[in-house]
Amino acid sequence: MKFYVASSFKNVENVRYISQELKNHGFVQTYDWTVNGRTSDLADLERIGSLEKRAVMGSDIVIILLPAGKGSHIEMGMALAAGRKVFLHSPDEAVYDIGLTSTFYHLPEVEIVAGSSEKLIRAVCRAAEVFQ
Repeated sequence: MKFYVASSFKNVENVRYISQELKNHGFVQTYDWTVNGRTSDLADLERIGSLEKRAVMGSDIVIILLPAGKGSHIEMGMALAAGRKVFLHSPDEAVYDIGLTSTFYHLPEVEIVAGSSEKLIRAVCRAAEVFQ
C-alpha cells in the first residue's frame, strides 16, 4: 500500500516518524518532501510541486498532519478529487471545534484521528487490511 504524508515544516520530525513506522509495516512512501529545505526559487517550487502532485496521485492513502499549511490543504483537495482515502491527524480535539475546523475535514472520505501518532499508525494499518 502506497502512502503520502502532508504537513507543514513545523511537523517535519513527526512526518519522518510516521513515515518510517508505516514503512516498517510494509507501506511504500511515494515521496518524502522532508528532504527539501525551504526555498525561495520559483523553478525549485515548480519541481517540488510536480513531485508532490505525482506522489499524491500515486498514493492509495494520503495522510494530513495538523497543523498543516496551505500546500497540505491543496494536497488534501487533490487526494479527495482523485478518490484517495484521506486520514486527517489532529494531536488534539481542536479538529472538532466548529470555529476552527474545515467543512472538508468532515467528508465521508476523510477519517479523522485525534490523539497520538501511534493511534494514527494503528488506524492506517487497519484501513490497509480492508483495502487489500
